[in-house]
Amino acid sequence: MLRLEPRPQPSKLMSLLSPVLALVLTAILAGILFAALGKDPVRGLSMYFVEPFSNQRQISELLLKATPLITIALGLAVCYRSNVWNIGAEGQFVLGVLSGGGVALWLTTQGIVLPQIVAVPLVLLGGVLGGMAWAGLTALLRDKFNASEILVSLMLVYVAQQLVNYLVFGPWKDPMGFNFPQTKSFDASTWLPVLLPGTRLHIGFVIALVLVALTWVFMFRQFRGYQLQVGGLAPAAARYAGFSASSSLWTALLISGGLAGLAGGMEAIGTFKQITPHVSTGLGFTAIIVCFVGRLHPVGIAFAGLLLSTMIIGGELGQSRLGLPNALSGVFQGLLLVLLLACDTLINYRIRVRSAIAHAH
Repeated sequence: MLRLEPRPQPSKLMSLLSPVLALVLTAILAGILFAALGKDPVRGLSMYFVEPFSNQRQISELLLKATPLITIALGLAVCYRSNVWNIGAEGQFVLGVLSGGGVALWLTTQGIVLPQIVAVPLVLLGGVLGGMAWAGLTALLRDKFNASEILVSLMLVYVAQQLVNYLVFGPWKDPMGFNFPQTKSFDASTWLPVLLPGTRLHIGFVIALVLVALTWVFMFRQFRGYQLQVGGLAPAAARYAGFSASSSLWTALLISGGLAGLAGGMEAIGTFKQITPHVSTGLGFTAIIVCFVGRLHPVGIAFAGLLLSTMIIGGELGQSRLGLPNALSGVFQGLLLVLLLACDTLINYRIRVRSAIAHAH
């Protein structure tokens, strides 16, 4: 029989190369899958990993997709390093869209035209507060009633989606929208400024890169970040040192929810420019994969966000140009995560074969 035996000294080099190995294995399996679907594997892989970089427009779309992924994953990394398992970033993202978009909608319906330099931060602040409030519900139930943050945060995703449906089919529905379930388009004064003229890429990408640097400083150069990580790695040591588990829980979840809400606010006024029932796009769940592919490190997350957005854009191109199923992109993302976990397991453990007789003795 097979059993896993811990390695005395796991390879640090292999730990760093693990995401690369997982990506190579994913590409090999993707090629096999393309062949099974009757498509040219080389053309299919090119569509997923080369075409997204083929021109300025494609690159701008790739960076646009990466912006919310990186922003959400940074907050999740803070949570996971603190041993707080927030699985509901999608719900916090949706609340960011609702609360940030709600501010933009209120300014629009009231006819209030503020300078962009005032309106945009107001909307983004609304997004941050909405995401924090939604994550705060999870923190409250975990702190006061010891409810599982995994289940609570995940279930709140569906509550958030129903809240969107209620608002866009009801109170926030555009009376001039031909009965479509959507809000009015936001006034241009609330939109995020475009970074690259002629594209949809906005300054949210610059904000995401700034957040990468700030998160690195917080996690590795600030005492509060050190406290959170000690609490995650060694709860008993953290208690002995006098670090509050409750404070760490609230800090991690509020940071994570705030960043997910910020991503939602940026999507609301940078990409959607109105609220529809389809604001939940699965970015919060994809960001979990980004987080682990990036090794829970801010710089790694930036690169992982670009990789996963490449796969998303490649999936859209494969669907339109090769007639590939839309779900294939999700399959590849799942494969990447599973293979990464498998590689990590084999880096930390070796497989031992034991005979049934020896096991019986």
